Amino acid sequence: MPGRLLHHLHEALARRFPERRLFLRSDHETRFIRLHPETQAIAWTGIVLVVGWTIVATAIILMDSIGAGNFRAQAARDRAIYEDRLNAMSAERDLRLGEAQAAQARFSAALAQISTMQGQILHLEEQKRELVTGMEVIQTTLQNTATERDRARAEAGRLLAAAGNGDDGGPALNPGEEMAGTLGVLTAALSQTAAERDRMSAEAAAADDQAADLQLELRLVAERNDSIFRQIEEAMTISVEPFDNMFRAAGLNTGQILDTVRRGYSGQGGPFTPISFSTSNPTAAIPDADAARANEILNRLDELNLYRIAAQVTPFSMPLHNGYRLTSSFGARWGRQHAGLDMATPTGTPAYATADGTVIFAGWMSGYGNLIKIRHQFGIETRYAHLSRIRVEVGQRVSRGDRIGDTGSTGRSTGPHLHYEIRVGGEPINPTIYMRAGQNVF
Repeated sequence: MPGRLLHHLHEALARRFPERRLFLRSDHETRFIRLHPETQAIAWTGIVLVVGWTIVATAIILMDSIGAGNFRAQAARDRAIYEDRLNAMSAERDLRLGEAQAAQARFSAALAQISTMQGQILHLEEQKRELVTGMEVIQTTLQNTATERDRARAEAGRLLAAAGNGDDGGPALNPGEEMAGTLGVLTAALSQTAAERDRMSAEAAAADDQAADLQLELRLVAERNDSIFRQIEEAMTISVEPFDNMFRAAGLNTGQILDTVRRGYSGQGGPFTPISFSTSNPTAAIPDADAARANEILNRLDELNLYRIAAQVTPFSMPLHNGYRLTSSFGARWGRQHAGLDMATPTGTPAYATADGTVIFAGWMSGYGNLIKIRHQFGIETRYAHLSRIRVEVGQRVSRGDRIGDTGSTGRSTGPHLHYEIRVGGEPINPTIYMRAGQNVF
């Protein structure tokens, strides 16, 4: 049965590929090579496979080239959009910062004006108390004088009655003249006291009117200050929220980060010194509502400043500023854990530090090739591998955006690209989380 099957197969091949002879002639003899149907079939099969493989490989190369071109164009467009957004946010941040500074200047001027007005009000209140005290003294003097006058009149009547009866045998007195002199003195004193009372009453009324005007002006200043406060608070909210959302999106504890930065930058003084004043008593230790509100704004300004410092030392920016193609993402690859991102780009493309930090390794490491490790704050470390050139040294401090090396294909690599890692506490973290978190800020 197998022999018959082989015979039928040989006949089918003979019909398709009849036996041929290839003659090789020389000067002295002629030789030939017999090409059996099976040999011809094998040759044709090999030729077809080679041609097919060539066509498929050419198509794959063309498609990859077209795809790479599309990726580069898309990366260029994304970069342009990213730069436009960055410029717009930078302009918006500068505008908000200018508004906050202008509002703070207006607030300082208003505080100075309020302080002056408070001094005037306190002076008027003291003057009013002195006037009230003086009026009470005058009223007491008037009452005493009236009592003395009534007593003098009664004594004068008694003396006149005694003189008319002639009961006294002594020398004749002139009580009328004596009482007239006493009454004149009392009347002059009463007139002077009444005039002083009227003058002090007029001054008290004027002081009340001036105090009412100052109270109205103080109320208007308070309303203006409230408007300034609202503008500053809105500016603070708009400025602080993007930073807070960025750190939360990266899975970082904002409270711990701010505490860490605050401990590292613990100097005090200057514009962030807390405000303490009172409208009723300048020596009071408990701040009023405006002081508490102003201190809250200063705390928000301090928080914004701490966020900016923290963002500067956290790797939220991109390690490549030119176009690239993401050829391998974070996670499992070929049954092994891929601890970073592979960003394909031509050899020599600049690689940049993604945050402020210190270079802790710059050299060759098996598998990584030329490798740079940078230690940042909060236990974060970044790695840049397969570099063709290293431009930094161990111990060197770098800032975000500094060029630290050039991309290449050193180590275990199939082509020029940058292998970028982020590690927190020694454990690899998906760098895409930090990149996406920083898109709305940087």
